Amino acid sequence: MSLRRQQWHVADATQRVTVARMPLHLTFVTSAKSHSDLPETPCEVAFVGRSNVGKSSLINALANHRQLAKVSNTPGRTQLLNLFRLPTGGTVVDLPGYGYAKVPGRERAGWRAMIEGYLLEREGLDLVLVLVDGEIGPTKLDIQMLDWLRANQVPHTVVATKLDKVRPSKLATRRKQLAAGCSLAEGDIMWASAAKGTGIEAMQHHLIALLTP
Repeated sequence: MSLRRQQWHVADATQRVTVARMPLHLTFVTSAKSHSDLPETPCEVAFVGRSNVGKSSLINALANHRQLAKVSNTPGRTQLLNLFRLPTGGTVVDLPGYGYAKVPGRERAGWRAMIEGYLLEREGLDLVLVLVDGEIGPTKLDIQMLDWLRANQVPHTVVATKLDKVRPSKLATRRKQLAAGCSLAEGDIMWASAAKGTGIEAMQHHLIALLTP
């Protein structure tokens, strides 16, 4: 695993920042059951989070392409490692969501092995974006994922999704609660709304810089 970027400098996406939109010109490449079946990459960012946290919606918003990553109202539909590529050669991987109870236990165990194998052994992986539902805060599974990433020294950043679902009057409190629940400082978390576009421009700039070899 490449560690060339140990830390992603996070901007406060809830503040108004004047930046031009820079959509990620992502192209779908392939889906795979194992990281060993994915093509090589010079630099890669992975999206991970529980089912229905909005991973596919966020990827589509970053790419300004509604149909790039499949969005479903049924949690657990992403069951493979889905890889997308930028013109720069950098890649993005959408990982299966965790925590969907209706999936048989054996299948969930297979997903866990797939995800852990990818996170530990994928060459070129620079950063994992851990998506946490900003409306409800980190779940027990989210905390387990963060603890696992820390224990295995996998570079990661938390992105709080569904910012539009949080009432403005409760945002300051929610920010503090979510950061505390993730054992992080408030400034270490990026907030975004795929539905409203809040925070998307800042993430686009960060990702383009990170995914340019």
